[in-house]
Amino acid sequence: MTVIETAARPARRLEWQRADVREIVVETYRVKSLLLHVADWQGHLPGQHLDIRLTAEDGYQAQRSYSIGSPPEDELLTLTVERVENGEVSPYLVDELRTGDRFELRGPIGGYFVWTVATRGPLWLIGGGSGIVPLMAMLRHRDRRKITAPALLLYSSRSLEDVIYRAELDTMARRYPGLHIVNTLTRKQPQGWAGHRGRIDKALLAETGFPPEQNPKIFVCGSTPFVEDVANFLVELGYDPPTIKTERFGPSGGQARTHFRS
Repeated sequence: MTVIETAARPARRLEWQRADVREIVVETYRVKSLLLHVADWQGHLPGQHLDIRLTAEDGYQAQRSYSIGSPPEDELLTLTVERVENGEVSPYLVDELRTGDRFELRGPIGGYFVWTVATRGPLWLIGGGSGIVPLMAMLRHRDRRKITAPALLLYSSRSLEDVIYRAELDTMARRYPGLHIVNTLTRKQPQGWAGHRGRIDKALLAETGFPPEQNPKIFVCGSTPFVEDVANFLVELGYDPPTIKTERFGPSGGQARTHFRS
């Protein structure tokens, strides 16, 4: 898997550091969050990512890039990983890694796909599947700072069982009325489901989103087809392209980061 990075990297040299696994949280049947202690971590911004490196006993190494799911306020660093069938790294992280294990990482990386509470205007987050991870870092940052400014998460999942961070998102929405969460389920809906069905399309964006005249800051993350469709729909609906920032997944479970600017 090749990671394409087009966001500006920090000027300082990134060094490999040891990450100790302090806790593992089961998010869904194929997604886990790894809570890591990194002794010399210098902090990060919501939306940034990092590289991890695994080294086998014979010296073989594999490297992938993952978004950071924790806000800068938390003591432990959180990576949320979805198992990719036939993947080289994610099956190990999800199925074999245990509390007390260690691996290497370096970061934070990226400065374009970033949001902090200092940013003015409504916040509109649009995620597909595990594309929720960097968006969750933004929501957790907002939550830790007790911000009540308007925010919207439009989140597409295959089924209710696939909704990552489901309980935590529900709690956030109850705690802060300024946060509105809209779920749409694309493949399977439970009996009595009153929410949205199907993929995020132009009609759903127009129905649920902030109007263009409010100039929301928009962050879109998911697979490449998902991101391209959503970004194009938003432009067609009249949103200002410079306000639309995107991050898209690479083909083998890491993330390729390219940005929509036009």
